[in-house]
Amino acid sequence: MKYLVLMYADPAATEAMTAAERAEVFRRHEALHQDLEGTGEMLNGAGLAFPRDTRTIRWQGEGAAPTTTDGPLTDTTDHVTAYYVIDCATPERAQEIAARVLDFHVVAVEVRPVHDSFGMGET
Repeated sequence: MKYLVLMYADPAATEAMTAAERAEVFRRHEALHQDLEGTGEMLNGAGLAFPRDTRTIRWQGEGAAPTTTDGPLTDTTDHVTAYYVIDCATPERAQEIAARVLDFHVVAVEVRPVHDSFGMGET
């Protein structure tokens, strides 16, 4: 089963990280990438730009033009900072993988089953 692992962080805290803290975050993610590439569970992933660089486009109803605003969908402190798409045998394994990214930087992780996909092989 495929799972989307959404990582959340406070952009202000991310910007305030020291070089040593950034190196530690990179080291931990690189170790996880290596482990999951070895098991075949890592399909893809990416880090995301800051929320200030985001545009939100909203549906306004049939026949109406969508509206576009600066910023993310919600006005909260923590925002999606990165994601992985993993393929593993059980929800428990997906949660185990997700727990490995929690730290002083990634303060919450959402694990969501993928019900439909393209470009990533069979679901």
